[in-house]
Amino acid sequence: MAGLDEFDDLSDGRTPMGSDLFEGLKTLALDQEIDFKLYGRVILPVDNYVFWVRADLLPQKAFAQSGLVTASTLSKDDMKRRTIAAKGSLHYTADFRQEEAENYAGNRMLFTSTQEVQDLNAIAPGTMWIGSFGKLRFGFSALAGRFVQAGIWHYSGFAIYPDMEPQIIDSAQAFSSAQIVSNSLPAWLAIAGYFPPWALWGPLPTLFPSFLVPDNEAPPFGSVHIIPESTIGLASAPTIDPTTSSHTQLCSERVRITLWGLNNQAALDFVDAVYRYSSDTGNIGIMNIPVIRDEKRTQSELRTIAQKKSMEIEVSYLQSVMRNVATQVIKSCIPTIYIGGRGGIP
Repeated sequence: MAGLDEFDDLSDGRTPMGSDLFEGLKTLALDQEIDFKLYGRVILPVDNYVFWVRADLLPQKAFAQSGLVTASTLSKDDMKRRTIAAKGSLHYTADFRQEEAENYAGNRMLFTSTQEVQDLNAIAPGTMWIGSFGKLRFGFSALAGRFVQAGIWHYSGFAIYPDMEPQIIDSAQAFSSAQIVSNSLPAWLAIAGYFPPWALWGPLPTLFPSFLVPDNEAPPFGSVHIIPESTIGLASAPTIDPTTSSHTQLCSERVRITLWGLNNQAALDFVDAVYRYSSDTGNIGIMNIPVIRDEKRTQSELRTIAQKKSMEIEVSYLQSVMRNVATQVIKSCIPTIYIGGRGGIP
């Protein structure tokens, strides 16, 4: 495992305050080392589900044979350092949480180090360092109290929840490319690439599932939020194919589309594309009258508002059709793998 040998060299050239903090941190930490492993972001093309795959697995033949990644998509420079041992001081707070569907312990981790571990402001970062301490594994979601002259970093984040463990891949055999979502999301992801010869609209914005928009994504783009409690069955019972045992049912749900960076004409073009996709393919049926709404997203420092629009659509669909759409998406696209940027220590 590579160590941060430069840790002890950083006291030179520091400000007086930085040197004092450096020595205090060394005394407090007692040369404690936290092991971190590099993970790469892998996105399923079928429904844009995000997985974090251990970096040393990505170039391996066994993982490449899954049809999702190939070694040729990776940069050797990005994969030089796959493990680090960062010296610093680790504190954690544990509390037990009782919820309707699960009970689990939430462990908040605070790591103070003299080295930058994760650049949380990186544009579309494709790598993440996951640390381990005993049986706990954790990533970082916040960088707090950063003062450049102090020369130290304060990282915080929760240990990986038990229900999030399936998204962390440490074995190629544990990974599956099967569709995960059970709603109409595959159709919405396909709409962005729907451009038949008779189309009267220009390029459509890329759509992402809600809560899975890439970090710091620049407009134009859109997000698809399928309201969970709105999904209902329209048929009295599902249909089971007697030969394949495949399950299908007629369903409906409400979908909220949020669009960023689009002017009025581009937003109307998107609505027109949705109608044409529905009538041309029959993959989804539109059950209401969707209209574009202007939303308000402010930033007081700029004293202006963002170009944010939204609309809500009620759709009907067959579950079997969504599976077919997902299969077509897999066959027609290259899986997305984000590896690069300043995801870790240079």
